[in-house]
Parts: sequence; C-alpha cells; structure tokens
Amino acid sequence: MRRLLLLIVVAGVALAIIYALLPDPVPVDVAYAEVGPLQVTVNEDGQTRVRNRYTISAPVQGRLQRIQLEVGDPVAAGETVLAIIQPSYSTLLDPRSRAEAQARVSAARAEIKVAESQRDQTQRSLDLARTELERIATLAERNFATRQQLDQARLQVETLEEELRARQSSVEVARYNLELAQAALRQLGQDESPESLLIRAPVDGVVFKKFEESERVVGPGTPLVEIGDPRSLEVVVDVLSSDAVRISPGKHVYLEGWGGTKALPGRVRLVDPSGFTKISALGVEEQRVNVRVDLLVPPDERPGLGDGYRVEAAIVVWENPEVLKVPVGALFRSGEGWATYLVVDGKAIMRDVEIGQQNGIEAQILAGLKEGDQVILHPGDRIRDEVAVEVRSP
Repeated sequence: MRRLLLLIVVAGVALAIIYALLPDPVPVDVAYAEVGPLQVTVNEDGQTRVRNRYTISAPVQGRLQRIQLEVGDPVAAGETVLAIIQPSYSTLLDPRSRAEAQARVSAARAEIKVAESQRDQTQRSLDLARTELERIATLAERNFATRQQLDQARLQVETLEEELRARQSSVEVARYNLELAQAALRQLGQDESPESLLIRAPVDGVVFKKFEESERVVGPGTPLVEIGDPRSLEVVVDVLSSDAVRISPGKHVYLEGWGGTKALPGRVRLVDPSGFTKISALGVEEQRVNVRVDLLVPPDERPGLGDGYRVEAAIVVWENPEVLKVPVGALFRSGEGWATYLVVDGKAIMRDVEIGQQNGIEAQILAGLKEGDQVILHPGDRIRDEVAVEVRSP
C-alpha cells in the first residue's frame, strides 16, 4: 500500500511538471463562416454636375448693356431677359454681318430639323421599349421570364424616357436659337437706328455664370451668361480603367458623403469609351475613365445638393444575396492559393480554401469550408498547425 501511494504521488508530481512545461494556449479572435449577401463595389470620389448647361452668346455685334442678373438668380423660359444689346449703326451697313446673320438663321433651321429627328427617333425607340416591357412583364407573371430580364426592360424604358426629355429640351433650344437669329437679322435689315435686342432665357433654371459684367462692345458669338436647371443633376465619377471594364450601364450606385443623413441611390447611365491620364496624389500617372451616374431620387429628397458638389460613390460591380463567406482577415496566402486556420477541439487546424469575389471586408468561399466553421482572425506568428488555442471572450 505504501508503494502504491508512493507511485501515485510520483506520477502526480510528474504530471504536474509535464503540465507546467506545456505551452499556454494562444488566445485568438474567431469568426464563423456564414451564408449571406455579398456586394463588391468600386469606391471613388465623384462630383455632381448639371446635365444640360446652356451658354448664351451675343447673336450680333453691338453694345452690351450691363447684365443685371446675378449668379443664382432664377430665370423663366421665354420671359426673363438675360441681356440687352444695342446693335451699332455701322453693323447695318456691313454686308458681311448681314450674310453671317442669314447663315445663322439657316444653321438654326437645320439644327431644329436634326433635333426633331433625334427626338422622333427616341420616341419610336421608347414606344418599342414600352411594348417589350409589357410583353416581358406578362411572361414574368407566368414564370417564363426572369427577374433580371424584367429589370433590364424597365431600365431601358427609364433610360429612353430621360433621353426623350433631353431631346425635347434640345428642340426647344434649337427653336430659341432660330428666333434669336431671326431677330438679329431683322435688326440688321433696319435702315434707321435699330431697337435694342432682348435676349431671353431659352429654358427654366438659374444663372450659373456671368461671362460679362460691365457694359461694352461685343462681337457675334461672345459668351454672355451660362444657365441651367440645378434640379437635373448627374454624378461624374472617374475610376481606374481596370475598374471601368467591370462597370456597365444599369449598375446600382450608392452615393454618400454629400451632407445628408442617408445614401442616395443612383444608376450608371454611361461609361465613357475614352479614358484620360491623371496624376495621383502620390505622383503616379493613372489611366482614368469617367462614369456618369443618374440620381434616382427627386430634388426634394436631396436638399441643398447643387452643381459641382463632392460625393463618395460606391458602384456595385457584383452582388449575390446568398454566398458562403468569411472575413478577409481570416485568410492568408499559402503558396499559390489561400488558406485559413480552423478551431477544432481547441487546436488550430490549417485548411486550404478556394475564394471567389471579395470586397476588402468579406470574401466568398467556393471550397474548403462549410457553414458554421470557426476560423481564426488575423493569425499571428504563434499560430501553427495543431497549436493549442483559446478563444477570447467577445
């Protein structure tokens, strides 16, 4: 019995010594592989811009009276007088000026024909798109068309409706240019001192810029003021050309950092086919491409947002509502592929994984993990395969 007790004591002491010599478990932070939505975005700064701006120029040579309007003043189409020009008498005797005025009238008439043709063509395309939308909507109700096809048809209709409004504005501006050119020609045809030529606003909007402040003699084509409708805003985002190839019209955009409390939804209307060179803040030459984004909220839901304001744009280039994903902090390079550490029975187990899309925060897992697996976040130098670990309390 004494020998048995002695052996038990010796064994206990030996086990205690062995346990004391064992390394302590490494404390780790963990996350779980889970199924959920994943979005991949291209994030860049953008700038708001009025879509249609109009530069009003002097139609004839003469003395420009001081422009009374100030930047920010509202103007009404056909009512607000933007500038007043008193043609000089010498201009009346100048055959060249009369010929130029006649040429401007002819050009304005041709401009109207082109604008009306483009408007009518857009109207026909819109009618066809609406018919196609009705057909696809009927098929979708019977499960013969996908949700994506229906969304694309709606996008086509909305895009053409916006284009039709722009074409109609072009027609109105072309008619305004014709009236202005005809008025200038009538002034040049008078034998007596001509009356002052009143230049009125072609569209509703506000004054953006005054090119001329004081009274002076101006020549034909001299810019006077710039006007536009501040409610018709778009956002221009310049992105790297390598990112631009992943962006296509119709992609969703979230606009933040504009001063409001929530992000503004937008949609990509156009990716410019031509890029440009830009020097980055680090002095590196980059090839950039402008992406033009339409705002999807009315002006009263973006109060205070004006022309030339900065915004932070997140352009969605890929999304899936249900993927297996883990935080990118749990992944690390292993040879040519990727790997992670699992926590299994209190030990770190290295596991090779195959990843798909990633957005800098989360990564899609294509193979190597299953839902609910516990992975180690930011594994340090002490983490090795089969090393004992201890999960920190959240």
